[in-house]
Amino acid sequence: MSGFGKDGRVTRLFLAVWPPPEIVERLAALPRTEQAGVRWVPPENLHLTLRFLGQADPEDVDASLGHLELPTAEVTLGPAVSRLGRSVVVIPATGLDELAAVVRDATAMIGQPLDPRPFAGHLTLARLKHRAACGVAGAPFRATFPVTSIALVESTQTGRGVEYTTLGRYVVGRVPGTP
Repeated sequence: MSGFGKDGRVTRLFLAVWPPPEIVERLAALPRTEQAGVRWVPPENLHLTLRFLGQADPEDVDASLGHLELPTAEVTLGPAVSRLGRSVVVIPATGLDELAAVVRDATAMIGQPLDPRPFAGHLTLARLKHRAACGVAGAPFRATFPVTSIALVESTQTGRGVEYTTLGRYVVGRVPGTP
């Protein structure tokens, strides 16, 4: 059961797509200026969230997704770095709507209640505090990659920041009943 990890640290679960290493390298090469109020996502944590579950039991997620045929998907990132609201720097992502809808429907009764807002595919690069600015917004970026699996990820807040642990993977395009 997720909720509290080792040493009483709060843990949460989410379902995500990890970009391939070559895309992560390109994302990490974007300018990351150190400025007050800008907290950059470390390259190893860059992901696209399909559904945030919060405190939930990984076994419930496995029971809901383990038997499904997840639709194939191809992600397109870009065309440029932008803002999502006032406090998040992102790269927009398209191509995940159908996969996100299947994941959402299959896990509707797990974890926190479903967000009523429509799915907005994006990859978060940085979070901003107190109306901070970062010079990367507007930078061109385009990449496309096939989704081969989705991951059940545990997020644990530590004194050093957030640590992600992949607890399981679900193959995209798999026929039910096959490994």
